[in-house]
Amino acid sequence: MRIVETALGGVFIIEPRCFRDERGFFLESFRSPRYREAGILDDFVQDNHSRSVRGVLRGLHFTVRHPQAQIVTVMRGKIFDVVVDLRRSSATFGRWFGAELSDDAPRRQIYMAPGFAHGFCVLSDVADLHYKVSRTYDHADEGGLLWNDAQIGIRWPIDSPIVSPRDAAYPTLRELDAARLPHTAG
Repeated sequence: MRIVETALGGVFIIEPRCFRDERGFFLESFRSPRYREAGILDDFVQDNHSRSVRGVLRGLHFTVRHPQAQIVTVMRGKIFDVVVDLRRSSATFGRWFGAELSDDAPRRQIYMAPGFAHGFCVLSDVADLHYKVSRTYDHADEGGLLWNDAQIGIRWPIDSPIVSPRDAAYPTLRELDAARLPHTAG
């Protein structure tokens, strides 16, 4: 397993070892001791699976009172995955990082510490995502940030995404009340 640091502290690209042959592949997508050795110390308590079709853009989502760490893995298809730093005390507050993830080589995951907004757009016909999260889901704790906020300036690789009414109505970073930002330490 290889860990690649990004420009945002607390966000890593993880490249698990993948064994391929003419039959297909084998990938160990998570083993707690290995991730702990790499410095990812979160206790993951819930796994989620989503499926989306080409052109769908989901996000930017986060949790407010109980921010969660996440490991995102594409099980099928190809996406452009984005995280935005919403940690108020961070030197990279309001900055974003994006990377393509797919079920093809190289197999990669994105890890994000608590305090980031997350979103993605689908570049293949269908994409299945697996999220490993450090907090159980609580609808009342959801937060969101407008996916095309000009202040953040995410360069999405699609022109006319399919966005849910909820995601289209989220506030910009400037409009977001400080009390609705993730409550992270520091």
